[in-house]
Amino acid sequence: MQSVWLRAIRVRFLLASVIAVSLGLSIAWWQNQSIDIFHAFLTYVGVISLHASIDLLNDYWDYKRGIDTQTKRTKYSGGTGVLPEGLLEPRSMYKMGIAFLIIGTAIGGYFVYVGGIIIAIILAFAVLSIYFYSTKIVDSGLGELFVAIKGTMIVLGSYFVQTSQVAVEPILGGIVLGILSALVLFITSFPDFDADKSKGRRTLVILLGKKKAASALWIFPAICYGVIAISVILQIIPIFALLTLLTIPLMIKATRGLKRSFDNVEKLVPVMTSCISYSRITGALLILGFVVPGFMLIS
Repeated sequence: MQSVWLRAIRVRFLLASVIAVSLGLSIAWWQNQSIDIFHAFLTYVGVISLHASIDLLNDYWDYKRGIDTQTKRTKYSGGTGVLPEGLLEPRSMYKMGIAFLIIGTAIGGYFVYVGGIIIAIILAFAVLSIYFYSTKIVDSGLGELFVAIKGTMIVLGSYFVQTSQVAVEPILGGIVLGILSALVLFITSFPDFDADKSKGRRTLVILLGKKKAASALWIFPAICYGVIAISVILQIIPIFALLTLLTIPLMIKATRGLKRSFDNVEKLVPVMTSCISYSRITGALLILGFVVPGFMLIS
């Protein structure tokens, strides 16, 4: 049963939130050469709980709407399959999703108490958007935008609980990670195109159409690299952030692969693998871009 719940929570996708929190902490470390370990731990637990909540509730609503019973599931798309396979009761998944939402909200409430209005705004956005993501946000064609904003707020919030400040560095870093997360949502929407469309969903891929969407993939990394390059040139973030440029070949491979395979689910799997790997590696390199100069300042 434990393995079923881990599958339902989509543990592999939780890494995006771990990277986002780590970036906020690394920026705080770069600036101050110290972090509050207890607050850092609570931040990880709270953000991961909220992430698990949105995954569970999304799976629940996709099953209730019949989306997951119509799409061909891959290891990255089509839901987790635990409800169609009868491994869990839908109501149990819904209750667990709400439980994780409550845990994340409770931890956020503590940070509101110690941090004030900024955290309250971030928490309110998180709670409302998580609960309505699968029933309102995605149906409005705003899924990618929501994910990009969410990523930005995680980085900014993780930074704020350490410093009690709002700064441009975590906002810019958050934008990059938010766009990377939106890229993952975008690419994993291709296999679900027909099922999502038949049930009234309006993903960005549906709005653009598969062919145009496949040609638009490059926009995501272009924004990320543009934000990083300009920020380095303006000396807002360390030059080590340019380590992220090492992932350009991986993105080129994914872009070419998507143009050839956007209408073939089997051939889309390695393309999704490349895009997700690109997102995670780029995020990790951006973290390294702050951690390295932080240690250099100590030495």
